[in-house]
Amino acid sequence: MPGVSHKTVEKKTSLEKIFAPGGWLARNHPHYEYRQGQLAMAEEVESALANHRHLIVEAGTGTGKTLAYLVPILRSGFRVVVSTGTKNLQEQLFFKDIPFLKKLVPGLRATLMKGRQNYLCRQKLYDLERQPVLSGMEEVHQYARIREWEAKTETGDRAELQDLPDTSELWPRIDARRETCTGQKCPQFERCFITLMHQRAAESDLIIVNHHLFFADLALKQTDYASLLPEYTAVVFDEAHEMEDVATRYFGLQVSNYRVEELARDTEAAERLKELQIPEIADALAELRHRAELFFGLFPSTEGRFGFETRSDFVEVHRGAYSTLLNALLRLETELNRVKDRPEEFVNLARRAGELRQGFELVLEGKDRNFVFWWERRGRGVFLEATPIDISSLLREHLFDRVETVILTSATLAVAGNFSFVKSRLGLHNAREKVLASHFNFEEQALLYTPGHLPDPRSPDFSRAAAAEVVQLLKATRGRAFVLFTSYAQMRDFYDRIRPQLRYPMMIQGSAPAPALLSKFRSTPHAVLFATSSFWQGVDVQGQQLSAVIIDRLPFAVPTDPVVAARIRQVNEEGGDAFLEYQIPEAVIALKQGFGRLIRSEKDHGLLAILDSRLVRKPYGRIFFDSLPAYRRANRLDEVRGFMQKY
Repeated sequence: MPGVSHKTVEKKTSLEKIFAPGGWLARNHPHYEYRQGQLAMAEEVESALANHRHLIVEAGTGTGKTLAYLVPILRSGFRVVVSTGTKNLQEQLFFKDIPFLKKLVPGLRATLMKGRQNYLCRQKLYDLERQPVLSGMEEVHQYARIREWEAKTETGDRAELQDLPDTSELWPRIDARRETCTGQKCPQFERCFITLMHQRAAESDLIIVNHHLFFADLALKQTDYASLLPEYTAVVFDEAHEMEDVATRYFGLQVSNYRVEELARDTEAAERLKELQIPEIADALAELRHRAELFFGLFPSTEGRFGFETRSDFVEVHRGAYSTLLNALLRLETELNRVKDRPEEFVNLARRAGELRQGFELVLEGKDRNFVFWWERRGRGVFLEATPIDISSLLREHLFDRVETVILTSATLAVAGNFSFVKSRLGLHNAREKVLASHFNFEEQALLYTPGHLPDPRSPDFSRAAAAEVVQLLKATRGRAFVLFTSYAQMRDFYDRIRPQLRYPMMIQGSAPAPALLSKFRSTPHAVLFATSSFWQGVDVQGQQLSAVIIDRLPFAVPTDPVVAARIRQVNEEGGDAFLEYQIPEAVIALKQGFGRLIRSEKDHGLLAILDSRLVRKPYGRIFFDSLPAYRRANRLDEVRGFMQKY
């Protein structure tokens, strides 16, 4: 079992002495307060690690789950991977929690690992210096800034470049993504930031990743490529409710016009770099671009995600366009392999051309019944996808049956008090289970408003009536609200209806980057933010600035989405009831996430409103109520006004 080099915390120092009032944490942490649920979770995590078993814990908002799993990890003596839902949470753990806990375990060695695209490739940066391919003064300034930073950074992590815009077109040309990496044959291999990150991880006791990196690594283990992570004994998934969606992405396959164009651009760049200018490769690239344009032009211009059940008919009707695209990829692969004494970049490019050709064949001709095949048009991009319908067997085989201890935690994992849904979706069996209620007094701090008089949200009258209701609610809360939606169209419709009727500062998702919108919301009195899924989770606004969360409808996944439709069909075909067994539990967990934005501390108070009358009219509404904390409930506007007058 992979172990650690630091001396673990003496076991005679009980967890109670660490977490209790007056204990180690209370003496050393300026804002520490004792929470019974936190100690209970720490004891469960320590037991799971000691007994090499799996654990699933729902820890209500405010439990302090981060310290509840980190302290037992540090006492265990094992190498443990902590996987978080976002890079922001990763950085909070690494730059805030870990430095503090080093007082408890002075020898602790921890490493932060992100996806390769987050790191600078030194060789690419140096190559650009010799090639005059920068466009415009902005790129010239960015290059100079990055060149100066490269000389002193220890990690090469883009996050250190706070003044580099997210939209930078320079960064993707100099990042360390795998597709263009030459590995040990690169002149900078010993100084490579990816190499250094792997070395630090191999020497570390605690490795902090995000779900995307973890499942990318798990998927890589099924191929011929080396693993990203060193051996580990246990893994903790924080924000574990996101696992299925992220794992599904990495066990699936996507091909697109963007991938074809990236291959063509990278081939041209390698030719320029080596000053080869081989006519046969230039001809192969021209043909590939032409064939790709013809092939992707066959897909309708309508934006959205669409099922691809007619793949065989599509291939039959468009056999010429499809075959010539595959032949163009094969021709490029062949020409790259023909180059005498070819550089390592050409070996990689030939491999990518072959992988892309095989990817098209799998997506358009694959027969695996556990995959759903679909396509999406997004802007100028056309994406063809093969997505696993059920990943439970994959995760059981490659994760739960191979890792000694897997710990899943989140504030939103249970449905009506049990974990049956998430366990079945993830393939987790024989796990210890624990639901820890939040220590917040929700009955005193929050009012749950569920009006039954509004039209059914599927009715054409809903938007008008519900928007009028939101106006009254915002008057009662004096703004200070998130108004959250399940679709962009609904969000824009409500915003347009409500904005002329109120004088509070109104913000809408998409008008600025999410971090900027959130910062503006925090600093603007009586602000109202209209938003969708990205603000349903992972957003923390404490205090009276956020005094209301209003949700337009129960967050059922769109049943016509190809992946959702395939999962519904699979459950029903196996004799189950997809609505009760899949759609409702999914919506319950999403709703719990949205409601979790409001009460973030013991001093927070406010209104939670959901305008979907099905919650009170339909029998299944009870499942939602049984899954939410014990909020005080109301169904009349005068009750809302009376409650909000105090705050």
